[in-house]
Amino acid sequence: MARILVTGASSGIGEATVRKLRQEGHDVIATARRQARLEKLAQQTGCQVIAADLTKDEELSKLVRGVLNGGPLDALVNNAGGARGSDAVADGKPEDWRTMYEINVMSTLRLTQALLPGLREHGGDVVFVTSTAAHETYMGGAGYTAAKHAEAMIPETMRLELVGEPVRIIEVCPGMVKTEEFSLNRLGSTDKAMDVYAGVDEPLLAEDIADVIAWTLSRPKHVNIDRVVVRPVVQANSWTVARTDTHGRQLPTSELA
Repeated sequence: MARILVTGASSGIGEATVRKLRQEGHDVIATARRQARLEKLAQQTGCQVIAADLTKDEELSKLVRGVLNGGPLDALVNNAGGARGSDAVADGKPEDWRTMYEINVMSTLRLTQALLPGLREHGGDVVFVTSTAAHETYMGGAGYTAAKHAEAMIPETMRLELVGEPVRIIEVCPGMVKTEEFSLNRLGSTDKAMDVYAGVDEPLLAEDIADVIAWTLSRPKHVNIDRVVVRPVVQANSWTVARTDTHGRQLPTSELA
């Protein structure tokens, strides 16, 4: 049984990952901003919870203290992140870009730095849940892809810097995943969020990504899953997905990933 911290655990992929890891018998610490959602998750799964806004240094420090006071950590799942807006570069809002960089890159960096000494000492794992957007780009996605590309450079560089040490650095890159909040937070309305998945036959669900994360952590300790890209069968890349129109015809079209 491993002791694992999962960030962004109040909904979506993070919540599903907590549930999956608890089902496998692991000791899981769930963190996110929303205390009430975390408490409900704890009641349902038996996980430990520590509410924290990772963009605030004092709250991140509180989380780290709470985690380390409970004993050695075996794995960190950096899942917290998100997108804001879908503007062209010419119209992009600097505040949106700044927010995305803070939640996807700087928070991930600071938490990883804080917990890395213990993970190096005990031979732990660090999982980064990035996106296919960390390795592609598309119209209307420059701010998000820029942040995710930057985040992806953390694990890519850490593998070089920590080679020979017993620390596994894993990146999981989801494509189109239908969750309750990702597109809503990005686009600002339920109708626009639903349009992202309109006509798409079986997009991925949060549970699909949670299953992959749990699998990467379950490999023998000499096996590192450097990077795994996970898409629904109907998606070819970040901007090409098969959709069914009102007449049942399959049409490739653009989408947000």
